[in-house]
Amino acid sequence: MTTDHAAVERLARGLPLPEALDCSSARSWAALDLGVRVLAWESPHLLPAHDWAAGRRPRWEWDAPLLSARLRRPSPGEGELALALCHPDGRIREAALGRAAGAPALVPLVIVRCADWAGPVRERARALLAQVPASALVPWAELVLLLSVRAQGGFALDLLGRALHEGPAGRVETLLMSNDRATRRFAHRIALDRRLLSPVRLARIAAGCGDATLQDLCADEAMATMDGQDHAEVLVTLLAARAPRVRAAGVTALRRTGRHDEARAFLADRSGVVRACARYVLRQGGTDPLPLYRSMCAAPAEHPGAGAGLGECGVPADAGMLWPLLAHPLPAVRLHAVTGLRALDAVTRERLTPLLDDPSPAVVRAATRALLPDAAGFSREWLCDRAAGDRPRPVRVAAQRLLRAAGHACPSS
Repeated sequence: MTTDHAAVERLARGLPLPEALDCSSARSWAALDLGVRVLAWESPHLLPAHDWAAGRRPRWEWDAPLLSARLRRPSPGEGELALALCHPDGRIREAALGRAAGAPALVPLVIVRCADWAGPVRERARALLAQVPASALVPWAELVLLLSVRAQGGFALDLLGRALHEGPAGRVETLLMSNDRATRRFAHRIALDRRLLSPVRLARIAAGCGDATLQDLCADEAMATMDGQDHAEVLVTLLAARAPRVRAAGVTALRRTGRHDEARAFLADRSGVVRACARYVLRQGGTDPLPLYRSMCAAPAEHPGAGAGLGECGVPADAGMLWPLLAHPLPAVRLHAVTGLRALDAVTRERLTPLLDDPSPAVVRAATRALLPDAAGFSREWLCDRAAGDRPRPVRVAAQRLLRAAGHACPSS
């Protein structure tokens, strides 16, 4: 957890809350809480004394009974209350909570105090937060989830969960597009529990988001809930997704809908998991994918990934179809041919070494991975020469990896 000393100093100098910190940021409040405690020990003179300090103690040890009396007057502002709500002395924090009721700007710190390590502070904060309208709690979902990992962080999370499960669907909708990953995931899980998202929308979310957890969550739910009316659109969306795991889910769903033969189009997919799913679906439909791969490798330009698929389900003799593909003009064909040869355990150092100079960095990386088990067979002097600074970067990186795999010192590392 980070601290925000600058925000603490600005508050201590009397700046209003909106000028002292980013009040819309959950992490700003958590950093303020930690920052006050750190500065209270390191630089107690920065905290405002006013009438809150007892005088006979260091300023971080404010007298709680005196503070309670001072807090009954209308003078403390939101900034001063914010500092008191974060103070190292639990009596100060508890007393400040008595003045935080009815102050919407301080709801984030009430949430923070619900996870307080001091029982009396925690219980008073929880009683206060229970009275906060759900409409004022939901916007702070990110902060609630940030604090939920703490030992006492479950209370606010339970309140938030009830507010989203029982309240209007619009509350959940507002969080589905949150910039915070944990908040998005939490909101989507609740949306799934409440059946707020149609299968088509779930498929679109899975295909359009970059979060692997949401991709799996939404793709699985889309397939589980789709019916005869929308399964075509769901499948089209999943199968066209950029993410391999989403395409794989779509390919697997072809079996459920009885469209086994459509998996042929994904046998040569660039992703290994998609290729594996396509083979599974075809076999379930009674089709052996191996002959299909062999015919695809005869026209590699149309099916660049076929070489990898052939290696994944072929026999050792199929390596004979892959070696010529290493000289193919398309880098993708060469890349997948190397992958297929590795899968068949047919790699030979002499025949694959020329690919360490391939113009495609992806092919160089694939060849390097394939040659790592045989790295000791390379001359150290030859590898060191290739690791020199005047070599292209992919060549240098490949040489360094092979040197390390062979147990030699890397001259460029």
